[in-house]
Amino acid sequence: VARLLLLCAASGLLAAAAAAIPPPEEAARMARYVLHSCDWGALATLSAQEGLRGRPFANIFSLSDGPPGPCGGSGVPYLYLTDMEISVQDLEVNSNASLTVSLAQTPYCRKHKYDPQNPLCAHIIFVGSIVKVNDSEADLAKKALFSRHPEMESWPKDHNWFFAKFNITNIWVLDYFGGLKIVTPEEYYSVKP
Repeated sequence: VARLLLLCAASGLLAAAAAAIPPPEEAARMARYVLHSCDWGALATLSAQEGLRGRPFANIFSLSDGPPGPCGGSGVPYLYLTDMEISVQDLEVNSNASLTVSLAQTPYCRKHKYDPQNPLCAHIIFVGSIVKVNDSEADLAKKALFSRHPEMESWPKDHNWFFAKFNITNIWVLDYFGGLKIVTPEEYYSVKP
């Protein structure tokens, strides 16, 4: 295990030295890269709340596809949720959602002076549904989330937190001029970030 961690750390230093952002022609790799670089995203649901029923409702959620570094990303966006949260109540009625993550939350766009709306400040839009993870996947989700968000471990137990994942069905990449690029889930999961 120590040897693997050392290899991952060395790989991380090499990747950082090479400025590892994928080129625009590698949209699937860009999608994986952006998700793995982000600690949170905007999750949009269809509201089930009185007065907003059926309208779009976006909310911020912490997420992780694995521990930070080049050896940790699975590509699966994991979340730590409670039924007490308003968006989760929406998902109980309709589990369909979209999830947007952006390099605007990283130093990359600030370093290059890219506005968050500039296509060069890459963002990815995932469409799919939120599903609770099964027992065999819960440990993976816990490791992914708690490695990036250690505060989660101390959140109130009486809120009945559970691990969930974003089940991706469609992916759009905006990372360059000329419009959105469509990436299939098969392409997305077959590449390394």
